[in-house]
Order: sequence, then structure tokens, then C-alpha cells
Amino acid sequence: MKPTTTLLCTLLAVGSTLTAATAAQPPYKDSSLPVESRVRDLMSRMTLQEKVDQLNMKSLNALQTDARGNVTDSSLNALFGGRSIGSLESPFVEHDKVAAYSEAADRYLREHTRLGIPAIQIAECLHGQMALGATIFPQAIGLGSTWNPELIQQMAAVIAEEASLSGVDQALSPLFDLARDPRYGRVEECYGEDPYLVSRMGVAFVTGMQGDPAQTRHGLAEGKLACTGKHFVAYSVPEAGINLAPALVGERNLRELHFPPFEAAVKEANLYSLMPGYHEVDGIPVHASRQLLTDILRGEWGFDGYVFSDYGAIGMLDQFHRTARDKGESAVQAITAGVDLEAPGRYAYGELERLVEEGTLPEAVIDTAVARVLRAKFKMGLFDRPYSKPAGLARKVHLPASVALSQRIAEESIVLLKNDNATLPLAKESLRSIAVIGPNADKVQFGDYSVTKNNDYGTTVLQGIRDYVGDRITVRYAEGCGITELSKEGFAEAMQAARESDVVVLVLGGTSVIYSGIGWGDPNSKEANTCGEGYDRNELGFPGVQAELLDSIVAQGKPVVLVMVNGRPYTVGQQIDRVDAALEAWYPGERGGHAVTRILFGDVNPSGRLSVTFPPTTGHIPMYANYKPSAKGYYHQRGSVEKPGRDYVFSAPDPLFCFGYGLSYTTFEYSDLKIDNRLDTPDRCVEVSCRLKNTGSRAGAEVAQPYLHDVVSSVTTPVRALKGFRKVQLQPGEEQEIRLTIPEKELMLWNKEMRQVLEPGEFEIHVGRSCQDTPLRGTFTASQQRCADDTNTL
Repeated sequence: MKPTTTLLCTLLAVGSTLTAATAAQPPYKDSSLPVESRVRDLMSRMTLQEKVDQLNMKSLNALQTDARGNVTDSSLNALFGGRSIGSLESPFVEHDKVAAYSEAADRYLREHTRLGIPAIQIAECLHGQMALGATIFPQAIGLGSTWNPELIQQMAAVIAEEASLSGVDQALSPLFDLARDPRYGRVEECYGEDPYLVSRMGVAFVTGMQGDPAQTRHGLAEGKLACTGKHFVAYSVPEAGINLAPALVGERNLRELHFPPFEAAVKEANLYSLMPGYHEVDGIPVHASRQLLTDILRGEWGFDGYVFSDYGAIGMLDQFHRTARDKGESAVQAITAGVDLEAPGRYAYGELERLVEEGTLPEAVIDTAVARVLRAKFKMGLFDRPYSKPAGLARKVHLPASVALSQRIAEESIVLLKNDNATLPLAKESLRSIAVIGPNADKVQFGDYSVTKNNDYGTTVLQGIRDYVGDRITVRYAEGCGITELSKEGFAEAMQAARESDVVVLVLGGTSVIYSGIGWGDPNSKEANTCGEGYDRNELGFPGVQAELLDSIVAQGKPVVLVMVNGRPYTVGQQIDRVDAALEAWYPGERGGHAVTRILFGDVNPSGRLSVTFPPTTGHIPMYANYKPSAKGYYHQRGSVEKPGRDYVFSAPDPLFCFGYGLSYTTFEYSDLKIDNRLDTPDRCVEVSCRLKNTGSRAGAEVAQPYLHDVVSSVTTPVRALKGFRKVQLQPGEEQEIRLTIPEKELMLWNKEMRQVLEPGEFEIHVGRSCQDTPLRGTFTASQQRCADDTNTL
């Protein structure tokens, strides 16, 4: 045979092999095909059992490793049994172990199940991946207090990168709940009380974690995670502040306040997944509400992702809410409402196969849910990017830049509440000694949905101060008391440390549950948790004997700086009145001690602003900035103990610290308000501008906040409602023009017919540094009525 003939035969043989291989590959594995084509092809090949498997979840915590750290085949077989699964719970272990488990599970599902369908690995990523070794950022309530969406977007991108390196595909975050009742333990997981602020922070988080929405509508890039918006909807305003209690809200309240952050996440950020709350709204558990999960979420907003149940929530329909008689009926209620996947295990949805076979449930209902889950898997790239543990993984996470970002966010989240006589910043040149006292002085507090509370993973305030001052300043430490313990045995040592020092930094507050979740907790912790999921409070003073410790320290006659490390607003007006300066540090992440220290000594000028209102007493709750005209009483005879009155007899309905409040080491001046009304132009917006000047001697950041008041409206509207904000860094003497755009939709209300409209009439704009401190005021007029759309009905 001639060489050319041999070559031709060889090429033909290779071509035949490639054609056969291509023909053998089913369309759903062809990445060049549209997602919908791949979904249809895969579903056409699936049995009913395989479909139902996609609507359930298993936990990688069930896997075991051998002496060499390899995941055992026996544990893989025991977990999967040759069948695929919709999603997997990421284990709460070291970051590299998560990667090892991920690789083993992903390989098994691809190679040892009939269709090779990979699973979505789910992880908690509220303020960092919940795995040892990942970067720990400040808790969400601190993130909201930065008023800096750009930082939150950067943070979410870091979390996505770290988590995806370990095989995670989807985050159970962020929260779009409004923090309007500080008794509720999960307030710390919320960005704030205001729907506009929460919308901006939440959209920034989703964009950072998922990527540019223009891209994510087609698919997620490598290094990105799908987000899960939660807890839909009004979960954070439970009756009496008790977790899982009914939300006493009506349709207008939902549309004005609780819907907007979720709607923004769906429409602006292309949210991939959504989690309903455990609670009920208007007598119907949300996991059984077709109105909320289908009519509103999908019908009105066009959500095309999948709905992921909260852990154990479908079982609560028969076990807790009593709207179903058994788990089969719970399954029917949930899946017909629009819940696509049951977590954390197969309880109610384990009945779906039987329900279809006996004719109780049409298979088409199963197909709809399965298609949503598979669509998400294809868009996440799971079929096309098998996971393998990267080489040198430990060198790719917890990078210096990520840790530095955590510290910067902490520095911008800390709020200066009081600073009498310029107590802060501390004079490091003349200071000889400092007492660091309190139960949280030498304890890290990261907040719930953290994997640890061990000091090895973060910096305490005490350590931060010691690192900063070195041997130049004497540092005396005394715990004083426990967080919740009633013993005062440590008071004497603390008082002595205070007497012998020039100034006292008193670090008080709370502690939150870790491994948070229903039925979870830390059995080895000796501390009583005071905040976090399921840790609600009926009063909001300092826990234990901390207030008495404060009184004892103040009595020593030295300047006292109070630093609060906690997860919710406290009713501590009397205590703050007694100290010279006060900082709200929230749970400031792994570099929190350094962040607090740099603010104490003036290396950083505090720029945090409260994202929640601080009530004076628990009896003042609920209390928030965008209240209605009748909310502060009618008589306006503010009472006190010395002079009783009305609206309350012995108090006033005013906050201890208002929304948007925060002091600085410098001063800012607002001037020259201008309002450019473009409502009758194609822009359909109002442009607001003003001049902002740093009139002090230090560089600092100010948060300019415009508030809107609809002077006369057909339904009641807030006295002042936040409609924008801008954080601006200015040098001493520097002046800038601040421009803020208020879109037409932000001026609309839900009228008597429950239609979203812009009503003609006068509007007021107030601009300033908090909801109660707005030195600039102007007006504009809407000349014609406009409707958002005609489809909004429950």
C-alpha cells in the first residue's frame, strides 16, 4: 500500500471514531447547545425516581476519610447508592477538607450514576465561607453600617472565589430581610431596617458573588457562586420578635417595604435562587403560598431561578404550622406553591414518587420543578466543569489582600456614637497606660453563621491594642465579668486596673451561636448565646451584670471609652450617658481588634453610620426611620418620670440613636441644594445636588443622605423615606458637589386600588447626615400621574 493510501485510511479511521464518539455523546452533555435544549434532552431520559432525586438534598458531612485523608468508597456508596441528587450540603470543616469531599462526591456522581448528573454544593457564605481557613468578614449588620455597596461587592467576589476553590457552587446568602425588631435574634444577619439601603447592599452582594447580570443571564463564570436570596418575605418582623412567629403584615406593607429588596435582586442582579421563610404571612406558611412563590415572584417579577426550601421548613407544614396532616400533604402544598427543592434531606419530597404514581400529583408538576433545578445546574457550568481540588489550595485562600479588605470593611462599619470633649482619638503621644476591660475585650466575636469563635482565627480588641502600642504604653487587662454570668468576683480586679490607668477601654456586648440553624449549636461552648438564629430577647440591655460592671468602672473617675461588640441594637441610654465616648463595633470580623484600635488612636476616622434605629427601651419597639405621620402620637406632650405627659406618659417616642447617625473626628457642612425635576422628560427622575465641605482638621468620610416626603397623598406615606446615599471621602477644607439621582419609581406609592402610581403634587427633599439631621430642604412638583404597570394584584 502506498504511503498516501495508508495516511488516507488512517484519517478515515480516526474520523469514524470521532463521529461515533460524537454520536454517543447525548445532547445534554454538549456545551455548545442552548441551555433549554440540554434541559429538555436530559429530562426526556430521566425516570420519575431520577427526577425526584433532583428535588432533594444530602449532606457531605456523612462522608468519611481513611488514614491518608482520602474519602472512602464505602462512605460514598452509602451516601449516594448509585443515584444522583439535586444538591449537597457543604461540610463545616477545614477549607481543604471541603475540597477533598467535593472532589470525591463530584467524581462519584459523574462516573457512578446512570446519567452522570452533578449536584449543586451549597454553603453558608453570609460574611465569609463557613469553613475553617476562609476569610472572615464583619457580620451583615456591620456591612450595612458601612453604607458602601462597592466594598460589599468586592467582599462577595472574594467569598465566591474562596468558596468555589473548594467546590462550592451556591451560597445561602444574602439576606434581604429588614431589621425592624431588635428583639429578633437574626437582626445581626440583616443589612439594616430600610428597604432602599437593603436593596443597594443586597444587589451589590449578588453582583459581586454571581457576576455581571448581563453575563449571568447566560451562565456563571468560573470563580463565581449562585446566590440564594432569603428569607422571602417579611420573615424578620415576627410577632413579639420571636423567630418563626407569624408576620403581621398586609399587602400594602409587603409591597412598600418587604418586596422591594427581593424585587431588586431578581430584576437588577438576576438572582439565581430564593429561600422562603419558615413563618406564615396572613395565615399561610410561606412554603405553602402560591401567591407569594408563584404569582408574585414568577408572575409579576419574572424570576426564572429555583426556590430552595429552608432547612426542615416543608416538614413544618404538618409538624409545626398544622396546615397539612402528614408529610405527603406537606409535599403537595410546597411543590404546588412553587418550592422546587427540599432541604436538608428527604422528608416530604420523598413522597413525591408515590404521589405521582397514585395519581394525587401530576408528573408535570414534578417536571416543572426539575427543569428549574437542572436549568440552574447548566447555567452554573456544573456539567461542563468537573471539579478537582486545585494544587496548592491553601496558598489561594485567605490572601493578604482579602484579610486587608476584611479590616477595611470593619473600619468603615464601626459607628462613633458619642465623643464628649474629644475623648477620641486617644492621645498616643502622651498616654502612659490604658486599661482594657470587659467580657468581650479578649474574645473574638464573629457572629452567627461562623464556623468558630476561637481567638486563633481573629484579633481581639485587647490584642489589637497591644500590637499597636507595643511597649510604649502599659496595657492592663481584666475581664471583669462574663457575658451572661451573674458573678461579680472579677469587679475588684477590673476596678483596680481602671484606677491605675490613664484611660479605660471597656468592651461589652454579646455573643452569637455558631453553626447556626434550627436544632444546631455549639455543645462545647460555655457561654450562653445572646444573639443569632433562635436567640431572641424580650429586653435589650447589656446581658448579665455588664451594666453593673460599667457603673463600677465609671466610678473610678477615669475617662471611659465604651466599645460594644454585639449583634443587635441595645437599649443602653443610661450607660452611654455615663461614659465619655462610645463605639458600636458590631461583630467586626477577623481583623476587628485592629480596626477598633486604629479608630481609638485616630489612624482611621470613623465613617460608619447606623443602618438600624436604637430604641431607648424595649417598649419603644418597633422603631424605624420611615414611619408614617401618625406613628409618633397625636398629643405631642412628651412625658418623663419627673413630668408625666402623653405619647408616652413617662417617655418620648424618639430614638436613642436614629437611622443614619454616626459621628466623625471632623465636621462637614452642607450647602447649595439644587433640585432638577426631570419627571416630564425621558429620564423620568429627579436630580438632587448639594455642596459638601470638610470643615474640620482631619480627613474623613461623610454619608450624604436624601430623604423624601410626599406632602399630600391618597394613602399614607412616610414622613421621611431614604431615597439614595453617597459616601464621600474629603480632605480637610476640601469641598465637592454631591449628585444623587432619584428614579421616578422611588416617588411612587401603592394607591387604594393597589396600583403603583406617581401621584401629582408636591414633594419635599431633605438632605443631611442622618434621618434627623438634614440641614438642607427643597421642594419639587410632579405634574402628572403615571402608573408603573397594571399587573400588581394579589
